[in-house]
Amino acid sequence: MSSVDHFWAVIPAGGAGTRLWPLSRAGAPKFLHDLTGSGRSLLQATADRLGPLVEDRIVVVTGAAHLPAVARQLPEVPEHYLVAEPTPRDSMAAIGLAAALLEREDPDAVMGSFAADHVIPDGAAGRDAFEQCVRDAITTAEAGWLVTLGIEPTYAATGFGYIHVGDAMADVPAHHVKEFVEKPSAPVATQYVASGDYRWNAGMFVVRPSVLLDLLGENDPGFAADLRAIAAGGEEAMARLWPTLPKIALDHAVAEPAASAGRIAVVPGAFDWEDVGDFASLGDLLDPDASGALTVLGDADLVRSRSSSGLVVPGTGRFVAVLGLDDVVIVDTDDALLVAARDHAQDVKAIVNGLKDEGRTDLV
Repeated sequence: MSSVDHFWAVIPAGGAGTRLWPLSRAGAPKFLHDLTGSGRSLLQATADRLGPLVEDRIVVVTGAAHLPAVARQLPEVPEHYLVAEPTPRDSMAAIGLAAALLEREDPDAVMGSFAADHVIPDGAAGRDAFEQCVRDAITTAEAGWLVTLGIEPTYAATGFGYIHVGDAMADVPAHHVKEFVEKPSAPVATQYVASGDYRWNAGMFVVRPSVLLDLLGENDPGFAADLRAIAAGGEEAMARLWPTLPKIALDHAVAEPAASAGRIAVVPGAFDWEDVGDFASLGDLLDPDASGALTVLGDADLVRSRSSSGLVVPGTGRFVAVLGLDDVVIVDTDDALLVAARDHAQDVKAIVNGLKDEGRTDLV
C-alpha cells in the first residue's frame, strides 16, 4: 500500500529504560540498542515500520545528549526534523512541541505519535495489522477526533494501562472511548481481559496537530500557547520557555479529559506488540516458544551453559559460562555485571535508584 499524504510520524525518544540496566543507561537508553538481534536498534526499527506510511515525514523528539546518536542511526531524517529537548518534560511537552512545529509546517497534517522503544514484529500479525490499524486511525483523525490505538490484550497484564472500549462510531472505523484506566491489580486485569471490552493502552495517538493543541489549551491555555511560541520563536523561545513547561504525560494532560468529554476514539488492534519493559519481557520476546533453553542476545560463541535457562547478554567480549541455573538473567557490560533471577527483573530499577541516591552517576 502507498504512503498517506500529509501523514507525519512523531517518535518521542526519551527515558533511560532503567529496568534494562546495565545495558540501558541514561547516556545510552534502550531505544538506541538492538534488543531483537535484527541488526537494527529499536529506534531504527520504529522508523522502518512507519516508513511505508510516511516516507520521509518523520519527526524525532529526543534529549539533547542523545541527538548525535539519533542522527547517526537515522541519517535519512533531515536535521531540522530532529528536535532536541533541553531537559526532559514528559510526553505532553515532547509530543506537543512536535504538534506545534507540524501545525506550522503542514496545515493539512495528521500526526501519529509512536514510542521509539516498542517492538512490533513483521508479518500479518505484526506490521501488516499495525499498518491497517494506523490507516483507520488516520481516517478517524481527519474527521477531527483524537484517536488512540488499543491493543488486544493477550494476558492480564498489571504493568499497562487499559482503555475501556465503547460503541462503534457511525462514520469512521473506530469506537468511542469510555475511559482510560491506570495499571490495575491482577484480579481487576483478569476481569478486564475476560470481558473483551478493554484494550492495552500503549500510548499511540493519531490526531491533527491543531486538534491536539486545542484540546490541551482547553485545560491549560498557557501550556498550549507556550508550545506554539517555541515553535514560532526558535532557539531563543526554547531556552526561555521550555524550562517553565509542566511535567505531565499526554494521557493525563489531554487523553483522559478528552475521554471524559466524549471526544476521543479508539481503533482496536490485534497486532503483536511488546514494550520490552524489563529483562523478563526481553527474554519472552527472544524466546517466544518458551523452549527452556538459555537465550543469548549478542555473540552466542561467548556463552556456554549446562542445565540452565534464561537470558545472557555478553557485552564485553568476555566468555560467560552458566551451570545449573534456571530462569537467570546475566548482563555483562564494561563497568557493571547484573546477575538476577528472572522473577526479580522488575527490581532492577531499585538498584538503579539506589545508585542514583549514592551519587554513582558513572554507573547509571
